[in-house]
Amino acid sequence: MELRIFTEPQQGASYDTLLTVAKATEDLGFDAFFRSDHYLVMGDSDGLPGPTDAWVTLAGLARETSRIRLGTLMTAATFRLPGVLAIQVAQVDQMSGGRIEFGFGAGWYEAEHTAYGIPFPEQKFGRFEEQLAVVTGLWATPEGRTFDFDGEFYRLKDSPALPKPAQAKLPVIIGGLGARRTPQLAARYADEFNVPFSSVEITARQIGRVREALREAGRAQEEMVYSNALVVAVGRDDAEVARRAAAIGRDVGELKADGLAGSPAEVVDKIGRYAEQGVTRFYLQILDLSDLDHLELISSQVQAQLG
Repeated sequence: MELRIFTEPQQGASYDTLLTVAKATEDLGFDAFFRSDHYLVMGDSDGLPGPTDAWVTLAGLARETSRIRLGTLMTAATFRLPGVLAIQVAQVDQMSGGRIEFGFGAGWYEAEHTAYGIPFPEQKFGRFEEQLAVVTGLWATPEGRTFDFDGEFYRLKDSPALPKPAQAKLPVIIGGLGARRTPQLAARYADEFNVPFSSVEITARQIGRVREALREAGRAQEEMVYSNALVVAVGRDDAEVARRAAAIGRDVGELKADGLAGSPAEVVDKIGRYAEQGVTRFYLQILDLSDLDHLELISSQVQAQLG
């Protein structure tokens, strides 16, 4: 069972803050440090000091960490052109010595596009699908050969398809709750499927859809890793859980229902219920990045029980 730390820097975090959390992630034995890909705060936070770019952040962390995996949940297809994105991700993978994982989504938050002058297309999923084909196609093209693509939204001709990632197969993560197109796309391109912020029951249903899509695509079931992203608030007692919930503006009861909250024993038990559905990886959404004691508690009393 792998526990990964997942941050939302658009809510307010400098690069130095993210570096501190990433180093704690590495020192405390977690598997990976991931971040969102957003340019605008959500909710009531002031978002200060302002947004940081996901791939600039990961490039810096690639040079300042040595063990943990690094990645995004999820890079927004609306922010970047696929050829440039393939170069960026491959370069950061090289900078990290082959520790990058590529979480990729269609993009959805219209307000951040408006705020920073980024076009927000109506046909997002079709563009996303073509971007997946282009990015993975560029990486898979043997050195010395060229890559062509003639789609509705993107066209590439005689691309040298360089540079290559350090990893022979850079892991691709696709996620979401779509009933048909998302599982089908995951079956074509993904190494991991992520179910975001969902109950055990919804997770089981979505994993079932992906497994069926894998069967239809002729892929082996064991080729796919299943994961959840869940907000976390762990405490040694009820007062500590309540304090951590209040710090992120959430209700304890809601967190226990929809996330991983409570004592270490309660959280381990709930992780076990997800594991029964086939989940082997958890992205723990940490919203209070100043509370490093929270990470230490999860490491010593939750992760330690999971082996």
